[in-house]
Amino acid sequence: MTPSRGLLLVLSGPAGSGKTTLCDRLVAAHAPALGRVVTCTTRTPREGEVDGVDYHFLSPETFESTLAAGGFLEHARVHTRLYGLRAADVDRQLGAGRDALVNIDVQGAATLRAAVAADPALAGDLVTVFIRVGDPAELRRRLSGRGTDPADEVERRLRVSAEEMAQAGKFDHVIESGSRDADFAALDAIYRAARAARR
Repeated sequence: MTPSRGLLLVLSGPAGSGKTTLCDRLVAAHAPALGRVVTCTTRTPREGEVDGVDYHFLSPETFESTLAAGGFLEHARVHTRLYGLRAADVDRQLGAGRDALVNIDVQGAATLRAAVAADPALAGDLVTVFIRVGDPAELRRRLSGRGTDPADEVERRLRVSAEEMAQAGKFDHVIESGSRDADFAALDAIYRAARAARR
């Protein structure tokens, strides 16, 4: 029996932990029952990114006006840019009985947990997962290998990652990052178990 509301699966971890790739694979494996909720950001698109698919790319002014109107379920400033998850986007998907996957930073996940705790409609829907990269050298290799950020941005992300790793214990599940396939298998198992528990 399908639950009347969908499951809200939150995936978090430091930059370079492979969150986006994992999200893409999980949605591909479970669509249409599972779909990504696209978050909003004020950063500029990277090469190949598409508005409304990778992010909703908003101007700072549009972001601030949406925030002032109470339109975000959570929001955070990360690496000098604003990110946020619109409440309407989440409610639309969960209300239709579809599971929603959110790729979010650690700060945003903390805000989201607080918002969900105060909202009875969402309280039973949330499952949080943290991807931990235990080796700083490996994280540096992944960040540098992406080729999307200048060296100073890589260094800043590495400094922030130490603080983010310290928050892993606040998540429902922690995946110790290894290979891409091993990480996906672990996330897939968590999602399948969460769905089974709601039946």
